[in-house]
Amino acid sequence: MDAQTSFLDKLFDRGILHSSGVDGLYARSGAFEDVIRRFEDYVLKIGEGETSEAMVFPPGMTMADFETSGYMKNFPQLAGTVHAFCGDNHGHMDLLECMATGKDWTEGQKRTDLALTPAACYPLYPILARRGPLPEGGVTVALQSYCFRHEPSKDPARMQMFRQREYVRVGNADEAIEFRETWKRRGKEIMDALHLPAHVDVANDPFFGRAGKMLGASQREQELKFEMLVAITSSENPTACMSFNYHMDNFGKAWGIARADGEPAHTACVGFGLERITLALFRHHGLEIENWPEAVRATLWG
Repeated sequence: MDAQTSFLDKLFDRGILHSSGVDGLYARSGAFEDVIRRFEDYVLKIGEGETSEAMVFPPGMTMADFETSGYMKNFPQLAGTVHAFCGDNHGHMDLLECMATGKDWTEGQKRTDLALTPAACYPLYPILARRGPLPEGGVTVALQSYCFRHEPSKDPARMQMFRQREYVRVGNADEAIEFRETWKRRGKEIMDALHLPAHVDVANDPFFGRAGKMLGASQREQELKFEMLVAITSSENPTACMSFNYHMDNFGKAWGIARADGEPAHTACVGFGLERITLALFRHHGLEIENWPEAVRATLWG
């Protein structure tokens, strides 16, 4: 039994997570959710003085905005779309017959106007674009969303449905880069406060295909993406629990987000993997929260 499975089994045995029968899709205990709430409160207090506004998004976004994001072009292997029955009575009879005979009843499903949200910040950009030019100095938005990535795994830190807490900076290039560098420093301070062994390293997104390899190499070369890595299921392959990203003006151009001077906005974000950070806490401090170090408990519970 590998380390990933054994840690997952321990979480199941203690009732911290509950299996659904599908890898990467779990019910979470009240204790698990309490840790997430406490961590979110802690992170929100750190950035509250710099935040223009806060938003929480549903786990779905419009298909039009999903297509604008370029996600399907770059990460088709991870994407999920929403389909539904759109037939008449005759189609319903066919569906029931397929279900009764064990045939594929999903063939009659048609795509809706929704896709599953792949990254928490994506639904924000069209909202900002519709408002017109940004105010002088740009905006900083705190947001949270459930996200979906189609990558079933027995690694509990690689869930198919998970939550991201983010701060997004939208402004000019200097503002975006300064924001990212500030949060890289803060991210290490947060991990130190939680007594989690972590380090930051340059990274790239999992772009698809041959062209994707070149995109990933370019992303690393330009140092557009960094990740905060923590050993959860493997010391050899630590897990990214935070990411610090500078998107240049890619999203500003894609959605038509203009700065006060009319130029395309630059964006940056810091993302916190809420389930992953919680799993890291259970992995390094034990499965009994009352036995965690007092300093960690004081940081999260006050």
